[in-house]
Amino acid sequence: MPNRLAHETSPYLQQHADNPVDWHPWGEEALALAREQDKPILLSIGYSACHWCHVMAHESFEDPAVAQAMNELFVSVKVDREERPDIDQIYQAAHQMFNQRGGGWPLTAFLTPDQVPFFVGTYFPKTRRYGAPAFPELLERVSRYYREHKDDLAQQNRAVTAAFERIQPESATHEGEFSGEVIAEAIGGLKQSFDGEHGGFGGAPKFPHPTDLELLLRRHAATGDAHALHVAVFTLERMAEGGIYDQLGGGFSRYSVDATWTIPHFEKMLYDNGPLLRLYAEAWAATGNPLFTRVAAETAGWIMREMQSPEGGYYSSLDADSEHEEGKFYVWTPGAVARLLTPEEYAVVAPHYGLNTQANFEGGHWHLHIAQPLRAVAAALARSEEDCAELLETARAKLLAARERRVRPGRDDKVLVSWNALAIRGMTRAAAVFGRAEWLASARRALDFIRRTMWRDERLLATYKDGRAHLNAYVDDYAFLLDAVLETLQVDFRGADLAFARSLADALLGRFEDPERGGFFFTSHDHESLIHRPKPGHDNATPSGNGVAAFALARLGHLTGETRYLDAARRAVAAFYPAMERYPGGFAALSIALEESIAPPTIVVLRGPKAQLAPWLAELAPEHRPQRVLVAIDEVERGLPPALDKPAAPGRVNAYVCRGVTCLAPVAEIGALRKVLEADEIE
Repeated sequence: MPNRLAHETSPYLQQHADNPVDWHPWGEEALALAREQDKPILLSIGYSACHWCHVMAHESFEDPAVAQAMNELFVSVKVDREERPDIDQIYQAAHQMFNQRGGGWPLTAFLTPDQVPFFVGTYFPKTRRYGAPAFPELLERVSRYYREHKDDLAQQNRAVTAAFERIQPESATHEGEFSGEVIAEAIGGLKQSFDGEHGGFGGAPKFPHPTDLELLLRRHAATGDAHALHVAVFTLERMAEGGIYDQLGGGFSRYSVDATWTIPHFEKMLYDNGPLLRLYAEAWAATGNPLFTRVAAETAGWIMREMQSPEGGYYSSLDADSEHEEGKFYVWTPGAVARLLTPEEYAVVAPHYGLNTQANFEGGHWHLHIAQPLRAVAAALARSEEDCAELLETARAKLLAARERRVRPGRDDKVLVSWNALAIRGMTRAAAVFGRAEWLASARRALDFIRRTMWRDERLLATYKDGRAHLNAYVDDYAFLLDAVLETLQVDFRGADLAFARSLADALLGRFEDPERGGFFFTSHDHESLIHRPKPGHDNATPSGNGVAAFALARLGHLTGETRYLDAARRAVAAFYPAMERYPGGFAALSIALEESIAPPTIVVLRGPKAQLAPWLAELAPEHRPQRVLVAIDEVERGLPPALDKPAAPGRVNAYVCRGVTCLAPVAEIGALRKVLEADEIE
């Protein structure tokens, strides 16, 4: 019989609905049962695209004997970390406390009935290996400890609770002026950890760090820092040429298991690909590198083709596994490739993608990466690079069509507000840079879906699947969505979107702000009571909700002239400023917000007939000017705040350049506007 997970919206929880384990979703029913029976809670946190989550499930959770021990000794609770990042944050922090190193997934935590962890680990094998105890043995030992060491547990619980209190930001907020030195030190740290041979930061495993790369690109735009540009662009080039990028279908895997970007952990996440799409668009705007054009187009194509639902929202992820094997969907053998291609095509593909070298993946398989640039292949074949490019394109189309006939990895088809917002922002900015109306239309469909199905009574619901939206949304949902809406205003201004942005901002302030210390809690004031209420400032795989909230609120404040948004943004930066001064690394999103607190963005307002606004947008929007906000407003738009309600001239466009509360006289020609902007940027 299916267990209690069968009726959950999470595909990850549904994957465990037929386990012999008596799983509970997180909730009062499970917590009350643990209290009534005086049993510890076995909390297992994962997500549907997680390879090692699948391994542990097949080894232990599907085994009747292991399940029997779990059912007898514990109240077992399954959590999808994507639907419940609040719970995941708490127990990942506990893993760090207990083990002095980062955790991961699956996360396996043993809790007292009052939710306090007393033993935390990640993947445990069914039999002893990898230096880890066997999971069945661990169950017996943990249960015995819980029964026989109540006094020790009570003392440990007090220590754990106190430790959680200490990881909150300091109570005293920053007073006085902010310094750009904090940003300079953060940039310096990125340069120091930069891998000059392969790109990226540090060694294996290697993650993309999109928010760090965004900070570097902004640094170059603001100061002309050529080294910052090199670190970002070189990293983006190496990633695009590596196996972390899907050379046939577009889109990026979550991370590379090696330092060279060659072999990925094959899961593909929406939250990476939205920011990376934006980065490749910005990097193209800064450099004109045609590689970035191709990567942006293929990644946007993948998002629309494989990740957008018929209703409009974007799905969450693709699994690393298919047919119970990691990467099976993506890897090849030279023989299989040769059978699909002409000899001329294979002669190009084999050296270009490394099929003429040793296998680079398990079981004698090859994962495609750019081993030789096309110009080198062309020279070796004594053919023109144009001919080789044509052969490569026809070959890629054949290989992609053949791959589509394979058993596909599972897709997690729930819709998350925060991840959708990151994708909407990426699709929207890329649409502006490359002039791709279909990308903007895709982003609008996703935004409209969220407003229609996940925005109710002036509040967001975090997740949606199969017609059901539920769960109280988190600060990331509000902050990322506000930021995405502000991006759409720069590409396709609509008064209704500005009104929605204000509603999101008001909800963010009313439901999440810490009125005493500044900044925003991860959970709302009316969220369920957990053992800890984080107020995170560091970036993780996604940017810090506090950093994005501060950035977006400040920009909304400049657009509307409402100081309460600007004040809240400054309070958020101030709350984390002492920590940023001590340890500048890891605060890229807050560093971007800090940058705009020190030097507010230049606001460019175009006002005039809609048809005449288009060429101005087409010329100005693709420029890499991240410290500039550009809005083009139809002269018929009404109900605008004074900061945007600029007069249009009869039959033509007026352009206004504003910074802070000062606006220059309007100009009516693009050339004249450019001179004004250049003078402003020199200042």
